[in-house]
Amino acid sequence: MAAAAAKTTTTTTRVSSRSTPAAAKENGTNLEEGLKAFKSDKFDADSYLHTKCSLNEKEIRQLCSYLLDLKRVSAEEMRKSVYANYTAFIRTSKEISDLEGELSSIRNLLSTQATLIHSLAEGVHVDLLSPAKPAVPGGGGSLVANGELSAEDGEPSDLEKWSEEFPDLLDVLLAERRVEEALAALDEGERVASEARETRALSLDVLTSLETAIIERRQKLADQLAEAACQPSTRGGELRAAISALKKLGDGPRAHSLLLNSHFQRYQYNMQGLRPSSTSYGGAYTAALSQIVFSAVAQAASDSLAIFGQEREYASELVMWATKQTEAFAVLIKRHALASSAAAGGLRAAAECVQIALGHCSLLESRGLALCPVLLRLFRPSVEQALDANLKRIEESTAALAAADDWVLTYPPTTTRQSGRSSVTSVNTTAFQHKLTSSAHRFNLMVQDFFEDVGPLLSMQLGGQTLEGLFQVFNSYVNMLIKALPGSMEEEGNFEGSGNKIVRLAETEAQQIALLANASLLADELLPRAAMKLSPINQANYKDDLRRRSSDRQNRHPEQREWRKRLVSTVDRLKDTFCRQHALDLIFTEDGDSHLTAEMYINLDGNADEIEWFPSLIFQELFVKLNRMASLAAEMFVGRERFATLLLMRLTETVILWLSEDQSFWDDIEEGPRPLGPLGLQQFYLDMKFVICFASQGRYLSRNLHRVVNEIIAKAVGAFSATGIDADSVLPEDEWFNDLCQDAMERLSGKPKAIDGDRELNSPTASVSAQSISSVRSHGSS
Repeated sequence: MAAAAAKTTTTTTRVSSRSTPAAAKENGTNLEEGLKAFKSDKFDADSYLHTKCSLNEKEIRQLCSYLLDLKRVSAEEMRKSVYANYTAFIRTSKEISDLEGELSSIRNLLSTQATLIHSLAEGVHVDLLSPAKPAVPGGGGSLVANGELSAEDGEPSDLEKWSEEFPDLLDVLLAERRVEEALAALDEGERVASEARETRALSLDVLTSLETAIIERRQKLADQLAEAACQPSTRGGELRAAISALKKLGDGPRAHSLLLNSHFQRYQYNMQGLRPSSTSYGGAYTAALSQIVFSAVAQAASDSLAIFGQEREYASELVMWATKQTEAFAVLIKRHALASSAAAGGLRAAAECVQIALGHCSLLESRGLALCPVLLRLFRPSVEQALDANLKRIEESTAALAAADDWVLTYPPTTTRQSGRSSVTSVNTTAFQHKLTSSAHRFNLMVQDFFEDVGPLLSMQLGGQTLEGLFQVFNSYVNMLIKALPGSMEEEGNFEGSGNKIVRLAETEAQQIALLANASLLADELLPRAAMKLSPINQANYKDDLRRRSSDRQNRHPEQREWRKRLVSTVDRLKDTFCRQHALDLIFTEDGDSHLTAEMYINLDGNADEIEWFPSLIFQELFVKLNRMASLAAEMFVGRERFATLLLMRLTETVILWLSEDQSFWDDIEEGPRPLGPLGLQQFYLDMKFVICFASQGRYLSRNLHRVVNEIIAKAVGAFSATGIDADSVLPEDEWFNDLCQDAMERLSGKPKAIDGDRELNSPTASVSAQSISSVRSHGSS
């Protein structure tokens, strides 16, 4: 890899060296041209700035907003990069620190060797200069600066006397534990020894003996300080004094390690009397253990900063030590508090433990220790397990209630209609304005309770996983609602996730519409309102700001908007199944025969005397069914009339789309043995006109329905025109059809209308002559 990098660097250098002259020349020319404007004596800075900066205030604000967003994204990426590579960075820093210590040791050894060699050389030099005068035994003579012996050979000098008494002084100070005086004495001894070596005021033996005594007493003092730091009884100022003295002795790494180990031993001792809480969630145990561990870590950080400052090697060792203690703490919490809660699906209990731990851990950030990400990483699996178990419990509990649900809409059982208040304070009072069946009420209450404590879910970035899990639970509930429809048993294999769960059938139309009321209300209002607690904007300040509540929908997180769309699409599956089954009930008999065939129109021309102009039976039944469902929906969807309208619109479209796509019907109309006659065309036109009229009156005439009806009319008119007869000659004007449709709707609704005496409605020929030529085009072409 190094060779490849070197090769690449060499190649780049060569290419750069070849292109440098031309590029430099071109860049120089461009630069010279660009600077001409500034060299002019008439240069106007303001006009130049306005010429170059054409941004208006709005664009500048947008640019500033973009730059701020970019800054936040960059900071987030930097934070992720630091956390991702922090372990490697700390390990490398530790290795560098160890290497520096080894280099320092090697430097000391080399210095010692150089000192010995220098001393030996000096001794040899003295012997060569005065061979007739041997050195005084016992070190009685002292060396002078020029290398000659002192004239005073009989008595030792004051410095030599001091050198002999100095070790005893150090021993006394060490024995009496007078650390500060011992440190000062050691420093003084080293200073004297250094000066004596430079001035040669002491003989080599005396100097060596002095230096050896200083080294031995220094090591003894260091051992005393280390022993004191390791004692459990050494605390507070005494510990800091011992560590600081050890650092002054030049053994900083050992001093820092002893400081951290002392705090570790102390909190380990404090933990001996701590036992896991007997409560089901372990909140007390978590709080007590958090207090012990993070207080010790905080005190260690404060002592480290006070004694060692911001030196990199010590700061790195502190971070690694604190991370290790945090990991050990997380293991204990998971073992004694989170394990049982996670297995039982106690999300609130697990969340409480995590919140307590994070609360204590976050206090360390003021000391430069950001250990919350470590806790979140270690607690995440347990919280995920609790999340999954809790969602599974919601699903199973709701399924059990659905098996016995009578599918009757009621208010929540804890609510009194008069007061509108509930004894359950965790439920939003706005939910009491809606009716649900018993299983949907239970589902909603469990979801509301599920979202009570979402702080850890947000900090662990589990919001997306939570929404996905809740969607799967809701999807499973909708599958059970689909199974509750009487005609859905043959489609049971298509419902993933429903398994073999038994559900009570919704036999009446009121019960079946109640299924739609359950699903639509949960998907449109209740679940999104509960999920808003996962949004950062749903904090206390936001709750108190009434002015911002109106912009709730605009501020909703895109992830939650997409999640809500998925909920609505799940409800659409239930709606489609409902409409398809009711459409099939209208079209087919129990034996499988169809109520809507081509023969019912083709055979009319053979029975002209018996015909009574009225919509066909299947469309009468469709009108009655829609009226009945509209009445039920008006009671069940109070304040949500749009959903009821869309439901009736979907049901009407389903029937008409089936007619449009029934190829056997159109084969008989267009290519059958008998063609479609004038009376059959009139009846077919009347039926389609009847659909348009009652759909328009009920306000569920969609553009798609109007388009499909026009296409069907055009198709029938085309089949009739293929026989060689002009459709305009047999179809009455629109007014005649409109009167018939209005009369039929009133009669089917139980309000018969008196027939106008000026015209016989049962005689289509009475108005054929006044028929508009464009009537067929207006209804039959689009």
